[in-house]
Amino acid sequence: MKFLVIVQDLRVSGTSEGIVSRSFLAKLRIAYPDSIIDVVYLKQYASEDRLDLLPVNSINEYVLDLKTPFFVKFINRVYWRLFHVSLKERYIHKQYAKVIAKIDYTIYDHVFIRSSGINHETILAAYNLPILRKANVIFHDPYPLAWYVGSKSSLSNLELFRLKRMIEVAAQAKTCSSSAQYMSHDLQHLYASKKKFYTLAHQFEASVFDLSDKSQMLNKTKKVSISYHGALMFGRNAENLLLAYESLIKENSIYEEQTEFILRLKGDGIKKLKERFKNISNIQILDIINFSNSSNEQIHESDIVIILENGPLYCNILVGKAPFLAAYGKPILCISPEKSELRKIITDERCIANIHDVKEIKDKLKILVDNRMVSNEKFQPFGDYFSDINFKKQLDKILSS
Repeated sequence: MKFLVIVQDLRVSGTSEGIVSRSFLAKLRIAYPDSIIDVVYLKQYASEDRLDLLPVNSINEYVLDLKTPFFVKFINRVYWRLFHVSLKERYIHKQYAKVIAKIDYTIYDHVFIRSSGINHETILAAYNLPILRKANVIFHDPYPLAWYVGSKSSLSNLELFRLKRMIEVAAQAKTCSSSAQYMSHDLQHLYASKKKFYTLAHQFEASVFDLSDKSQMLNKTKKVSISYHGALMFGRNAENLLLAYESLIKENSIYEEQTEFILRLKGDGIKKLKERFKNISNIQILDIINFSNSSNEQIHESDIVIILENGPLYCNILVGKAPFLAAYGKPILCISPEKSELRKIITDERCIANIHDVKEIKDKLKILVDNRMVSNEKFQPFGDYFSDINFKKQLDKILSS
């Protein structure tokens, strides 16, 4: 069997799509060990991405020149206001399309087009290209941004015209899928699709990453170390989590003496958090570190790892951290809205708490901390959802459609 995979991000710097795209290729090889896997990698700038670690037959890299010409920018100043279409966006899509249009897709049994970030350039670039009729399109995030749960983007006419173009792309594609059951459901209806949107969960495979760099790791100083590594965006609420931890250590000196909470953050609201909890010595709010150091810190130094889902009311995406933590059997506490993707997946009630309920968060933290005080049992909060067998089962449904 011959596969072609068109990707936009294979970076090892810790980007969400970079991690899951690399892992997708590794899991595709595990699922079909004797297959031919060719990759077309469309990049916005030159980077060193350790492509040698990927178990594929070939990778063709293209660094695209996406600098928009002055005349396009000039005309666009008026054009998008009149016609609600961005000429700048269309110019960028054409740069991707020039490469995709030259691919001889007919020699492949299956074609995958993966999106990255919130702009979905690779998917939109395939609009009206013959390859799209053979392509299995994989959405990393909802599009356009106004439909991203937790986004503050307004629903403008420009967004509606973006939606119209994506509806046309989805109709032309052979199949469409996303990483989350809720997102697949939502996008199928949002794009007025007459075809089923499938679910192909994010994966993590350590073999396609170089995790040898441990130079910035922070060694734990307490018996039980709790950690969160990630971004504060799209309604992720770290304040209630820290309020719960603050209450826990104040009610019992044992927790103050034997636990610590390490947060490595990027995004909005960090300054406010630092100010609010500056007098709690058990809490350290630090800068993010590279993927190797961050991974090693969570694998080897963290006893309990936090997942923050988007909010405040609904999370229809699957966070990339979930399969990573599943691979190492770590105790996790997922802070989630009442309706979320991980609430459908997590089978261990100790591992999930309501984003709005400080008391529940504190109670679940206490349960996990007490467990770590006396035990090193493996946790499997996701069951076999991220197993190789389940991945192939999900993938086979897409390929046989």
